[in-house]
Amino acid sequence: MKINLERKNQAVHFEASSELSSVKVNIDGSDTIGGEGKGVRPMELILMALGSCSVFDLNTILQKQRQKISDITVEVEGKRRDEIPNIFTHIHINFLLKGEIDVVKAQKAADLAVKKYCSVHDMLAAGGVEITYSLKIN
Repeated sequence: MKINLERKNQAVHFEASSELSSVKVNIDGSDTIGGEGKGVRPMELILMALGSCSVFDLNTILQKQRQKISDITVEVEGKRRDEIPNIFTHIHINFLLKGEIDVVKAQKAADLAVKKYCSVHDMLAAGGVEITYSLKIN
């Protein structure tokens, strides 16, 4: 897998692309280093990667369990240490599910999705990040 970052101006706004898709992602730094608010920050991308990786797997497992999902929303919150580098120390994923979903099956699916199948989780956890999750079904 290979990505490319192309500088879009004289500040720290870059456009990222991948050899796997034609989608472009705008990435920008904080205003303290010249960011202009034209993209997400790198640490936000990490939370987005963890949330999307987990929910893709959760959705697939729930479908295989024949659960009727009408909607899924994911909230991911990370806490970072004060010392540089300001790495994440704890991340919490909150899955909000709607539909005709069995709570026991959903809990098992979330456990598998986060702890077994999500490669982003494994990379972060191997680096010492504590990752927790919760599940709410409406």
